[in-house]
Amino acid sequence: MKETAMTAAQPVARLRLTRRGRAVITALVAAPVVIAISAIALNGGGAVADSEGSAHEFEYTTVLAGQSLWQLAADIAPQADPGDVVADILSLNRLTSSEVQGGQRLAIPAAYSN
Repeated sequence: MKETAMTAAQPVARLRLTRRGRAVITALVAAPVVIAISAIALNGGGAVADSEGSAHEFEYTTVLAGQSLWQLAADIAPQADPGDVVADILSLNRLTSSEVQGGQRLAIPAAYSN
């Protein structure tokens, strides 16, 4: 019986969090939430397809050897301003410069196709 009395008299150790400990716990709990929100924000929700097709129609053409984008614009739309045609082709194909190579396949807006 002496053993039982001694065990019951021992104080129970309590876990106490310091200010630094609370900050660490908060950071560990918040990190997955922040990562999830960032992933959703950067993803943008993904693409949505519809049955009506795209509002922007286009055809493809292949750049000839030695042909510049300006020459291509003049060939496909002689009645239009070549600068506008080049800008539309750059935008549609997401090109950063007007430099093209022979054999490169480019999307041409349907407004300029025959």
